[in-house]
Amino acid sequence: MGIVGATVRGPGMALRTPDKIPLLLMGLLTTGLAQSLIAASASRGFLTLPENLTIVEGASVKLQCGVSAPGSVVQWAKDGLLLGPDPRIPGFPRYRLEGDPARGEFHLHIEACELSDDAEYECQVGRSEMGPELVSPRVFLSILVPPKVLQLTPEAGSTVTWVAGQEYVVSCVSGDAKPAPDITFLQSGRTISDISANVNEGSQEKLFTTEATARVTPQSLDNGQLLVCEGSSPALDTPIKASVTMNVLFPPGPPVIEWPGLDEGHVRAGQSLELPCTARGGNPPATLQWLKNGQPMSTAWGTEHAQAVARSVLVMTARPEDHGARLSCEAHNSVSTVTQERSILLQVAFPPSAITILGSASQSENKNMTLSCITKSSRPRVLLRWWLGWRQLLTTEETVTDGLHGGHISMSNLTFLVRREDNGLTLTCEAFSEAFAKETFKKSLTLNVKYPAQKLWIEGPPEGQRLRAGTRVRLVCLAIGGNPDPSLTWYKDLRTVTEPRQPQEPRRVQLGSLEKSGSTFSRELVLITDPSDNLAKFTCKAGQLSASKQLVVQFPPTNVTILSNASALRPGDALNLTCVSISSNPPVNLSWDKEGQRLEGVAAPPRSAPFKGSAAARSVLLRVSSRDHGHRVTCRAHSAELRETVSAFYRLNVLYRPEFLGEQVLVVTAVEQGEALLPVSVSANPAPEAFNWTFRGYRLSPAGGPRHRILSGGALHLWNVTRADDGLYQLHCQNSEGTAEALVRLDVHYAPTIRTLQDPTEVNVGGSVDIVCTADANPILPGMFKWERLGEEEEDWSLDDMEQLSKGSTGRLQIRHAKLTQAGAYQCIVDNGVAPAARGLVRLVVRFAPQVEHPTPLTKVAAAGDSTSSATLHCRARGVPNIIFTWTKNGVPLDLQDARYMEHTYHQGGVHSSLLTIANVSAAQDYALFTCTATNPLGSDHTNIQLVSISRPDPPLGLKVVSMTPHSVGLEWKPGFDGGLPQKFHIRYEALETPGFLYMDILPPQATTFTLTGLQPSTRYRIWLLASNALGDSGLADKGTQLTITTPGLDQPSGEPDYQLPTEQPAGPSGLPLLPVLFAVGGLLLLSNASCVGGFLWRRRLKRLAEGISEKTEAGSEEDRVRNEYEESRWTGDRDTRSSVVSTTEVEPYYHSMRDFSPQVLPTLEEVSYPRAFVGLEDEAMAFPGHLYDEVERMYAPSGAWGPLYDEVPMDPCDVRWPEDEYEDPRGIYDQVAGDLDTMEPDSLPFELRGDLV
Repeated sequence: MGIVGATVRGPGMALRTPDKIPLLLMGLLTTGLAQSLIAASASRGFLTLPENLTIVEGASVKLQCGVSAPGSVVQWAKDGLLLGPDPRIPGFPRYRLEGDPARGEFHLHIEACELSDDAEYECQVGRSEMGPELVSPRVFLSILVPPKVLQLTPEAGSTVTWVAGQEYVVSCVSGDAKPAPDITFLQSGRTISDISANVNEGSQEKLFTTEATARVTPQSLDNGQLLVCEGSSPALDTPIKASVTMNVLFPPGPPVIEWPGLDEGHVRAGQSLELPCTARGGNPPATLQWLKNGQPMSTAWGTEHAQAVARSVLVMTARPEDHGARLSCEAHNSVSTVTQERSILLQVAFPPSAITILGSASQSENKNMTLSCITKSSRPRVLLRWWLGWRQLLTTEETVTDGLHGGHISMSNLTFLVRREDNGLTLTCEAFSEAFAKETFKKSLTLNVKYPAQKLWIEGPPEGQRLRAGTRVRLVCLAIGGNPDPSLTWYKDLRTVTEPRQPQEPRRVQLGSLEKSGSTFSRELVLITDPSDNLAKFTCKAGQLSASKQLVVQFPPTNVTILSNASALRPGDALNLTCVSISSNPPVNLSWDKEGQRLEGVAAPPRSAPFKGSAAARSVLLRVSSRDHGHRVTCRAHSAELRETVSAFYRLNVLYRPEFLGEQVLVVTAVEQGEALLPVSVSANPAPEAFNWTFRGYRLSPAGGPRHRILSGGALHLWNVTRADDGLYQLHCQNSEGTAEALVRLDVHYAPTIRTLQDPTEVNVGGSVDIVCTADANPILPGMFKWERLGEEEEDWSLDDMEQLSKGSTGRLQIRHAKLTQAGAYQCIVDNGVAPAARGLVRLVVRFAPQVEHPTPLTKVAAAGDSTSSATLHCRARGVPNIIFTWTKNGVPLDLQDARYMEHTYHQGGVHSSLLTIANVSAAQDYALFTCTATNPLGSDHTNIQLVSISRPDPPLGLKVVSMTPHSVGLEWKPGFDGGLPQKFHIRYEALETPGFLYMDILPPQATTFTLTGLQPSTRYRIWLLASNALGDSGLADKGTQLTITTPGLDQPSGEPDYQLPTEQPAGPSGLPLLPVLFAVGGLLLLSNASCVGGFLWRRRLKRLAEGISEKTEAGSEEDRVRNEYEESRWTGDRDTRSSVVSTTEVEPYYHSMRDFSPQVLPTLEEVSYPRAFVGLEDEAMAFPGHLYDEVERMYAPSGAWGPLYDEVPMDPCDVRWPEDEYEDPRGIYDQVAGDLDTMEPDSLPFELRGDLV
């Protein structure tokens, strides 16, 4: 027995249930005492007693039991349930008894122990003559079930992120086990002691689970290590484990700054520093940043993950203002409680950035000069001294003050007497310091000692010379002596002459610089004369000296101005314009013109003008219109002496309302989904304030829309144009003078789409019909409709017998006197020049009355009339619409409700078939003339099928030569009616010059072609073809089964035979061939022997044939499938049908076996669907033209576009199988009837051979 939840062992602990311990101990004591008493009394009759065993689940175990009384009935009991004495122990497939019963061995063997085997067992011996009843002591078989899995929370195999120092709870639950497993937690390989565990009942009785919880406080060393839950059990060889990876977050170490050099913080201004800062440890790695005086400087750092080191390098150039700054490197990460910092205080040494000398460097000779020298801030301070040339001057006064950035400012004052010889010497102020011993800092200036200047004159054009405005004139002013150099200033009429200051101003005056040659100084004035220079006085001054020169300048009018009496004009207003020439030398003549047309004006008297010239004026009167807007009225001032004209124009500004121009486009053409631009050609003054477009009464938004935008000039831009945008667009233009309107038509061209196309279009044979195709398109062109015929053959494409008409948006294909060959698929193509062209498919269905195959002379089907066989009659017809078949027997309508009759009807396009199956054919009832009638609304047709008895085969048909060589001939024929039995073919032939016949069996038996070899060249042969079955052969009387040929000579070419058989014997040797003679003699001997025993053999042959037919009929042998033409057909699976069908062509009748019959079309079954696929049916031999419906549907019908026109059960054209869920196999209907018939006696003749009933 088991103890549930008594003790659960864990690492370092044990949980107990104190309240149950006394009861459990008492139960164990009582059980032990009882078992010891039983063992003492029972062990006397046992050779071997079973023992308590403990085994792991899945292992095998054997409980020993040996008795001293052989022959006794021994069985085992499990928890009081007797297992029985059968060694195989029924009901317990894993239990069996082992050992030698003769020796008293009855050991219980248990294979692949399961938990259900955990129980009490005892071996019981029944009472016998050899001894009394015995019962062994009870033993316990304890099954240990190992735990299969450990469920760890967090999920096993995952990575958990913890913060170092924080406590986390982890739980681990074992799977079902017996006994409860012990659970241990390992942190980085170390056993965790803080664990609490509980044992719970498992999913089944006697199974337990252990749930343990551990409190984990991760440290930085645990980062990347495993936390493992380990479960151990006596049922396990090795503990099972589940683990998670610990990702422990902990702060980094303090940062470290590496200072270059020994004096930390001491640096020279301008020195470049690279300060590395590193912080080790931390997960995640440390984030570093540099700060200066608490302000961030750099936040870039790198991490070396292998060493867990974060590194940041601060690159900076020390500046004077950095003196006293505090540089800090901070390190922290996401779990840092405080930011760790390392700081350095900067001590920056810097020289003065500049030295300034205050005071003027110019002074008149023999006067004192006072100067001051001042330095910028420096650290430490610098000293100052003065140098004049190479002579040091004594400082008058020195002072030092505090400067910027903790530095000092030094100042030195100097006063000394200047002399003429000091002119041009360099005066230097020098700053120096021990801290900057290798550097000196200087500031210098050059002394300028002043003294007086001397003589002055001007060189230029002679006085009174007339100069044309625009002439270049050069005036040079010269002077001698003076320091500083004479300034030589030029004046024009007492005003200083200067060059233009603005670069864009024309450079009319070029004022040269002062030039010195020895003691002579000069300054040049170059000017381009203009009206202001006329009679102007140019003067050059140098100190108190001066010189002058006057110029005479001729110039055209300086300015021609037009004055108006009105600023705003409107059509019909009068305008008075006055042209004024401000000044010219000499006087000018004035004239008017408008856009090249001369105008008469009124002149005013001359008057004085600026620049000492002459002024003139002339007026003109105009009446304006809207066409004058923008025109120019020009005034021309002409000087005959100067041969120059100056013009000015006045542009007429006529205010008028908008007027559309003649080039305004009124019709715009666009293509659907394209763009369209409706332009605007309008004239107005002022410009139109707004362009408003409306379409079908709706105003288009001036701000634009999803598909339109009004351009700045008023044009309307449309995109993604659709046919709905076609129409008139009204444009409304408005300005302050009035409004104007215009209509612009947008003509949207779009690709055609077919609106109506009646599919299918039906017509009776010989009738007329129009296939109408209506399209929506723009533009509609006269010849945009085309028709195509779709077919596999090129001749199917012709439309010569049809008429194509087109009117507007409708196209017609007219068909007169419809024929069956015109049925099929047609395509309407509409192309108006806008891609893509539209295409539509339509089927033309030509309806016609049924046309049934009419075999000549009569279709025959053979079947045994013994009431055990079945026969299938096939009726095939063409017609549209669908055909209804009816059957009669000897003119009486057939009752298809009779269980012996079953009809299957198939439809595919215009081809229809009816298969009538007759079960349990009886010669008395069913040997009759069956009539199949096919009917549709247009008419009916019928054919007759004769059901007959099994007989000899009919002669083959159509024997002909297909090839011929000197030694062989190729033959071809059509099989005749096989009489309802498997038939085979033989060839009998003879050389006409040689007596005797030769025979040849044709293999395989079903072959319809054969090459006869072993012939002699240039020899005439007669060849017979015979068919035979088990009842005999077809005979030689039929002309169609023989022919006469003459083989070609060796020198004649071989090829297709000449069907004109030779009438004369070809020349050749007269001797007879030896081999044919021998065959002839042998044949005569055989015939003579046969005549003696013919009657006997014929009787035995009939007897054996009857036995064979009876056996084949009852057993359904392989010959049934040969004799039954429909059994191999994929249309039916009826193994009891035994019949043949004779078909005909238009030329001559021939027979084909129903074994080769397999329809090409996809049948539509009216009554019963079959699950098996079918193969193609050859239609070449049909007496009427083949219809195209099936070809159209197969080749041109899009998948899902349409189905068969008249099919009653729709089928997928690509699936040639019948739906299996609708199939009910009819083959077993009459199997029971045939199987219940008694077997024929061996000596009885089959019913079908006893006589002809038809």
